[in-house]
Amino acid sequence: MSTLDPAGPSAQAIATVWWWMLAVAVVVLLGVVAVWLLAMRRGTTGNTAREPHDTAHTSQRWLVWGGLVLPSVSIAALVWFGAPAGLHQLPLPGQTAGQPAPLEIEAIGHQWWWEVRYPGRGTVLRNEMRIPAGRPVDVVTGSADVIHSFWVPRLGGKLDAVPGRSFRVRLQAHAPGTYRGQCAEFCGVGHAHMSMTVIAMEAAAFDAWLAAAGPSSGETNTAPAPAEGASR
Repeated sequence: MSTLDPAGPSAQAIATVWWWMLAVAVVVLLGVVAVWLLAMRRGTTGNTAREPHDTAHTSQRWLVWGGLVLPSVSIAALVWFGAPAGLHQLPLPGQTAGQPAPLEIEAIGHQWWWEVRYPGRGTVLRNEMRIPAGRPVDVVTGSADVIHSFWVPRLGGKLDAVPGRSFRVRLQAHAPGTYRGQCAEFCGVGHAHMSMTVIAMEAAAFDAWLAAAGPSSGETNTAPAPAEGASR
């Protein structure tokens, strides 16, 4: 579940932004501590009295540089650096140049489980999503009751599932593996147990599975809904 252990390009972009934000935050913290120590030292050595004009000029410089310039530059840099990472999550034209066409999968939130559908195939899974490794996957979210949030931390960002609305987020797994997804929006007493397993398969194995699954995928589709508040 760690966003710092990415297994796909979307998650990698998010992790890169996080590490840069941490590095900048550490630098800012060290700078603030250094200024604080300098101020403490000056306050305990010698005469700190100043002319009113000098004090006002110094205060104005701190206000302009520390209160206006520094935040403006920091926010602009964050937007400039972070915006491209967000583009990885969007199904934009040209994002998948040189790759297979994205696979579309529907993820519909229920209290408190996920219904996963493969449009055009009739295949429906419960709390499980199978995807081909190395191929972009466009997940279309929806909800049958309240607001949920679809999130597979190691594969990409989170996206709300809202009743009556459809949203789309792009995921991709670098290699075959099993990844955990979780509802990231409080949706009732069973929210903490609303998880999902995402299985990334070799492309050939996925195609064979999807062809064999057909309009039904066995017991996974027909398992009864858990009782309210029960552990799953």
